[in-house]
Amino acid sequence: MRLLVTNDDGIDAPGIAHLAEAMRPLGDVVVVAPDREFSGASQSVGSLMHHIPGVRRRTIPGTEAAWEVAGPPALCVYYAHLGLFGPAPDLVVAGINPGANVGRSVYHSGTLGACIAARNFGTSGVAVSQAAPVGAAVEGQAITDVLAMQKWHVAAAVAQRFVSAVIDDLPAEAVVANVNVPNVELADIAGWRLADVAVLPAASMADAVLVPRDDDPDGYDVDVRWQRATEVPPTTDVGTVWSRSVSVSYITRLAHHARTDLTDAEAALDDLFGSSRAT
Repeated sequence: MRLLVTNDDGIDAPGIAHLAEAMRPLGDVVVVAPDREFSGASQSVGSLMHHIPGVRRRTIPGTEAAWEVAGPPALCVYYAHLGLFGPAPDLVVAGINPGANVGRSVYHSGTLGACIAARNFGTSGVAVSQAAPVGAAVEGQAITDVLAMQKWHVAAAVAQRFVSAVIDDLPAEAVVANVNVPNVELADIAGWRLADVAVLPAASMADAVLVPRDDDPDGYDVDVRWQRATEVPPTTDVGTVWSRSVSVSYITRLAHHARTDLTDAEAALDDLFGSSRAT
């Protein structure tokens, strides 16, 4: 089993080292990760028409090989599947992200973006995130001041057990599994749940204010106020993690969704094209 380990926090982030170590007993581990912070990059691969980001060999003990890419995590996955680092991976595991990827943050997460990119190649992916410590300013962000409070070993243990079972019976159709672990000791985790994706994230930007810069009359800093969600259904991924349980969600593909409330827009196209529709 060839495992590609990646993240969106950069190859030097502590979470990926813990994840690579946890994956080591399960197969040949190849680490391919961004050379810097790419949180919020989603499935971005950059402007490849104008610039092809380079790579650099790295050394991470216990891994078959390690590479840093001057681009986002989805690009790391694309490069791996194109054979830059040897045979294509059998499974992609991304993380460990400091901060839960729950609610609508799944749209923006580079951790999940790597796994969704893997699915484009018919390969399953497991995204592993851990809730920020209690009192952290922003859930879902890699906050340097609280990284030391992350219980990496707990998320790593959960990831190892879950991924091991996935490897034992890889699904015929590639899946993206989003695993979120509370930031408590393993013995204090209440259980786990297959959870719905919440409408709102654990915390969201409430408002933003332009702050003039003293050294640049045309430049501004942006002061953002964050607001933590107050009421979330317990069956959602946010509610599950808040109840000190592990949340598992299987993320679907983007697909057409039939609507009945846009008939005027559809009629406008009928008028434009003489009421002809493709068949």
